[in-house]
Amino acid sequence: MNAQHEQLAAHGQHQHHDHADHVAQFRRLFWVMLVLAVPVVFLNPMFAALVGYPLPANAALDWIAPILGSGIFLVGGRPFLAGALEELRNRRPGMMLLISLAITVAFVSSWGASLGMLHHELNFWWELALLVVIMLLGHWIEMRALAQTTSALDSLAALLPDEAEKLDGDELITVAPADLQLGDVVVIRPGGRVPADGEIVEGSAEVDESMISGESLPVHRGRGDTVVAGTVSTDSALRVRVTAVGDATALAGIQRLVAQAQSSSSRAQRLADRAAAWLFWYALVAAAVTLTVWLLVGSPESALIRTITVLVIACPHALGLAIPLVVAISTERAAKAGVLIKDRMALEQMRTVGAVLFDKTGTLTKGEPAVTRVATSEGWDPDRLLAVAAAVESDSEHPLARAIVAEATRRRLAIPKAEDFSARAGLGVRASVEGSTYRIGGPRLLESADLAPLPDSERWKADGAIILHLLEEDRVVGALGLADEVREESRQAVRQLHQRGLQVAMITGDAEQVARAVAAELDIDLVFAQVRPEDKGAKVAELQRSGTTVAMVGDGVNDAPALAQADVGIAIGAGTDVAIASAGVVLASDDPRSVLSVLDLSHASYRKMKQNLWWAAGYNLVAVPLAAGVLAPVGFVLPMAVGAMLMSLSTVVVALNAQWLRRLDLRLGRTDAPARAASGAREERRPVEGVHR
Repeated sequence: MNAQHEQLAAHGQHQHHDHADHVAQFRRLFWVMLVLAVPVVFLNPMFAALVGYPLPANAALDWIAPILGSGIFLVGGRPFLAGALEELRNRRPGMMLLISLAITVAFVSSWGASLGMLHHELNFWWELALLVVIMLLGHWIEMRALAQTTSALDSLAALLPDEAEKLDGDELITVAPADLQLGDVVVIRPGGRVPADGEIVEGSAEVDESMISGESLPVHRGRGDTVVAGTVSTDSALRVRVTAVGDATALAGIQRLVAQAQSSSSRAQRLADRAAAWLFWYALVAAAVTLTVWLLVGSPESALIRTITVLVIACPHALGLAIPLVVAISTERAAKAGVLIKDRMALEQMRTVGAVLFDKTGTLTKGEPAVTRVATSEGWDPDRLLAVAAAVESDSEHPLARAIVAEATRRRLAIPKAEDFSARAGLGVRASVEGSTYRIGGPRLLESADLAPLPDSERWKADGAIILHLLEEDRVVGALGLADEVREESRQAVRQLHQRGLQVAMITGDAEQVARAVAAELDIDLVFAQVRPEDKGAKVAELQRSGTTVAMVGDGVNDAPALAQADVGIAIGAGTDVAIASAGVVLASDDPRSVLSVLDLSHASYRKMKQNLWWAAGYNLVAVPLAAGVLAPVGFVLPMAVGAMLMSLSTVVVALNAQWLRRLDLRLGRTDAPARAASGAREERRPVEGVHR
């Protein structure tokens, strides 16, 4: 394994282990603190009075709550206290500071009440225990979701071979790619991966560069051409002189782009933290006002009781579960619909998307060639042409050959037997069928035979079709047009996205005419053609700078930087591990209509998040003034027991509200999908002409 391979893998393993450690920490803390909290709650006189059972008269039992409660505060509350210190250092108060404020005030006042230094109403041991346990549960759910994210860097490392064959004089020696030096000559066998960027010095082959370029078909590379680390020589051996190693390779450049984009997107502030920041300042102001007013109109003891009560009640249990519960249920609901939510921020942000940018190859199209057109010379019919062509290509492993054989099989044609098969790189294949010699190839084959193409085939070029001619001896008898077949589901997906007022764009490494043909067929608004992988992220950033929130849908290594750069990265599950690892959302199927399911889920889950947060915050807006004694002039002061009961009730309401997400219909192809579009959104879409890059 080379140094770059080790560096990428180590980064991914560190990230994975970091998340796994946090999950284990919160899971362990939750169960231990739950066990400790049970006796603290059931031995509390206030809880016993609420439920209606007597407590035994035993002085020793009075010390169980302080002892266990102290353990809960010091051990179970430690992650929140540490997080609060971090928020203070960053001067950005949030959830951790709000939780820490409540449990610290509850801890100090409860010890004061237990020691007889403060009023018995300030015994909050059971509230402290419940608050810590529920918050640990919420953070456990949250960290478990984060731990499901795999590292894109890990997957990039897997594209590099573990060994390379280097020429040392007349001998071949096996070395680690890390030991390769500039100028070394390496041998790439058929089906082998290129260990480092280099220049071909001997041989020619069809090279699968789809992982890097996005091209759907292997590209012919010969002497003097460059090849990139991670690509595959599909049919022939090559000798390559190394021109770049380690961090200087194109694959390493893609890795850096992915890492940078992932790092920048992780700075988004969570919705619950924003609510917690407001509630923190609200609690402090309310406590200060309460202390001041009660010192003026009441006794110091009343002022202390009311102020401490306000600070404890200011952190509702429901706030810690408002977001994690929705995320957990929506993630489960999505999984049943074939959608894996890896990043909760991606799910939240999907509702704001204004443009969906699709990769072409393997996403909008099937990613493999198919025969779409057949033209014949006089005396030949299409079925005979396909049958003979399939016979000639039957021994070839080239993707175009497999497409021809597949089409003949689909038409249930009788494929004759071929003999004396041979292949010449760049010229095509030759075989004998039923006593005649046939050749199949592209433009180079016609040039070498000094023959003209069929007139019909010339028109196919405008649509970006790949054209192969069949020659019988020295006569052109037919032509086949092949193209990357557009998915029928893509048409439905684009149409429904337009109905919702979203702009649909396409990005591809393919040629301009190929991109233009697919865009016209699908009614795509905006097209980026002939885009190199390192530039795909820049195209996403270009859309973002115009003020558009972008969702990127792709399936290849070349899509990884764009998936990471996009506000929402959506990977087709049938694609590469790198694409899947770089995205926040993964579609288990290759059906682009699943993007609509993600959109619906985002809108629905965000509504539930807002409802839950408003309920949790609404509890504060009502309970804190009542606990402060705002209605004391009319003879009503919120009892601590009632406040605690309302706090628990708000948690139940939040949990029940989140369950409604289970009724969301995420079936593909449904016709009742809600339209989000404004009335004029459709007219503002730009035509394909004039937007090709």
